[in-house]
Amino acid sequence: MTRVLALLIATAFVFSAKPALAQFLDTGDFMNFGSGYTSASPIPRQLVYFQSRYAPGTVVIRTGERRLYLVLPGGQALRYGIGVGRDGFRWSGVHRISAKKEWPSWTPPAQMLRRRPDLPRFMRGGLENPLGARAMYLGSTLYRIHGSNEPETIGQAVSSGCFRMTNDDVVDLYNRVSVGTTVVVKN
Repeated sequence: MTRVLALLIATAFVFSAKPALAQFLDTGDFMNFGSGYTSASPIPRQLVYFQSRYAPGTVVIRTGERRLYLVLPGGQALRYGIGVGRDGFRWSGVHRISAKKEWPSWTPPAQMLRRRPDLPRFMRGGLENPLGARAMYLGSTLYRIHGSNEPETIGQAVSSGCFRMTNDDVVDLYNRVSVGTTVVVKN
């Protein structure tokens, strides 16, 4: 019964949504959310109410919640589960997406190699790469929003400051944002 009600509400919203919302979502998105969308993530993405002062298209990361929000028109957002930096590696600030890469290669930064000399010096993009299917680079920092080949880490604080998403979710977000998108990181 709950699924049916959610599906009806989502469908009604689709048909009454403002045209500006169409650039972020299509009816398939609402049907998936309303029917209990499933993905590899232990924290499925959801369409949620999200009143904020941020413009549609802004990405808001709330590390304390371990959630990433893509702000939509009309007080809505897509909410994704994420993995965040472990103690001592969390940060906050405002950046823009400076680059986007599909199946990115990975070169661990010098700081990480000092902590973990066992890491490879370079990994080509692919299924075994810890950056996963997509990466969105944040300004001139070492940090990224990226996929993960460890979906069990979503909702955990285990990274060195980057934001991890399942590969399904990072591909979804990657397709919705562009270089220049504002990313607000809050603790």
